[in-house]
Amino acid sequence: MPILGNVVKRALHLRKRIHLKRGEPLSYQERVLKKLLQAAKDTDFGRHYRFAQLLKSPQLIADFQSKVPMHNYISMYRQWWHRAMEGEENVFWPGKMKYFALSSGTSEASSKYIPVSKEMLKAVTKASVKQFYSMANFKLPPETFEKGIFTLGSSTNLIRQGDYFIGDMSGIQAGNSIPFWVNRFIKPGKDISAVRDWDEKLAEIAKNAPKWDIGVLCGIPVWIQIMIERILEHHKADNIHEIWPNLNVYIHGGINFEPYRKNFDQLFGRPVTLIETYMASEGFFGFRAHPDATGIHFILNNGIFYEFVPFKDAYFDQNGDLLPDAKACHIGQVEKGVDYAVLISTVSGAWRYLIGDTVRFLDTETKEFIITGRTKHFLSICGEHLSVDNMNRAVQMTADEVGATFAEFTVSGIPHGNLFAHRWYIGVDQEGLDKAQVRQILDRHLRDLNDDYATERDNVLKDIQVELIPTDWFYAFLRKTAKVGDQVKFPRVMKAERFKEWEAHVAQMTP
Repeated sequence: MPILGNVVKRALHLRKRIHLKRGEPLSYQERVLKKLLQAAKDTDFGRHYRFAQLLKSPQLIADFQSKVPMHNYISMYRQWWHRAMEGEENVFWPGKMKYFALSSGTSEASSKYIPVSKEMLKAVTKASVKQFYSMANFKLPPETFEKGIFTLGSSTNLIRQGDYFIGDMSGIQAGNSIPFWVNRFIKPGKDISAVRDWDEKLAEIAKNAPKWDIGVLCGIPVWIQIMIERILEHHKADNIHEIWPNLNVYIHGGINFEPYRKNFDQLFGRPVTLIETYMASEGFFGFRAHPDATGIHFILNNGIFYEFVPFKDAYFDQNGDLLPDAKACHIGQVEKGVDYAVLISTVSGAWRYLIGDTVRFLDTETKEFIITGRTKHFLSICGEHLSVDNMNRAVQMTADEVGATFAEFTVSGIPHGNLFAHRWYIGVDQEGLDKAQVRQILDRHLRDLNDDYATERDNVLKDIQVELIPTDWFYAFLRKTAKVGDQVKFPRVMKAERFKEWEAHVAQMTP
């Protein structure tokens, strides 16, 4: 009988009742903003934007929005963040920044350095604990809570640059913010977690996997899939439950899970509970807290103040950049069914910072939402306004219709005479698919999902071209461009220069 598991599960139920009572979202957020301004009022940023005066305002959120401009990575880094990397203190957050999270940079810059304060590490820990408590909502076997928790993260062996360290957020977090009472359950352990070479790390994980009794698995689907495949190949197993028979939970995030669902159904020996999280280099934003939830809930009382900019032509240009007249709303003003770009102000000194994600609220009362894409990852070369959500759904519907699995894809707009076309590359490992049929079905679903696309297909968007290639070619491109790791996702939409590099890679891979 799993005595420890029953004790932990009962404790989680008790702590959940105490700590997860849902308050009024706007009141949570007002208190967070006030604490942020109070903490940073004596920094250079706080003095520049007169936080001390803002704190006296009876309309704190409205005055904050009117006085402090919105920032993207370039403006925040060039004006403020770079100074902390040069050793200055109290620039945008009190004290000295010890860590910078290295982001793969899918939008404004090839690599981004995101400040990570000690307060942010505490906030990530707190969010992780909240998620742990929320697992009491799911009908999990008690033994789940006494088994190992496997987290596929980047290296905890950070790179020192003068007075600070850089690394992926998962590596920084793993080395600093895992609660001591959870740490004893965490796998693959310190030695393997510190390995920087990705292939070497996967080889060590595959070799040692049977030594661990895993109940909870955490990581981005694409890399978890590759890891499981490596384990199964190494041990000649048919599914991961032959290696980890007590695996009951998979916590995932970062990308849409649906394209990977069929693959995971084959990799798992039986159903597991799926829990989606929302994490980034800038922080831990939310998670699916209940089995009946369709989407995610923001954590609204944990050091991050959120704003939402309607993702529409009036506020964003064709490159996905904010326009000067863009207006943001707070959590109490969001509307159901509208796509919003997310702004954050945080305990790491991000101020009205555009993280690049777009979300859509499913319920205005519970504030449940889904992630719909990226401000930079949409396609509109002639007014077709295709979102990543449109693309994901169309590709998935096409795969279902032809009886295939399309785990990866990318697309770019290209010239077509004097007009335009889209060129798609879709990863598929089944043989015998008819490329012309896939093209026809994909085009039909895109028309059904997006009226603007349908209109332009009848006018200036004269063609869509589809190439079916092995899925591994996508991952080979990431390895070639040194973009391999637990937080790296393949871009769904590529701009012209990157697309040229991609097509040169495909040409080299073609027999």
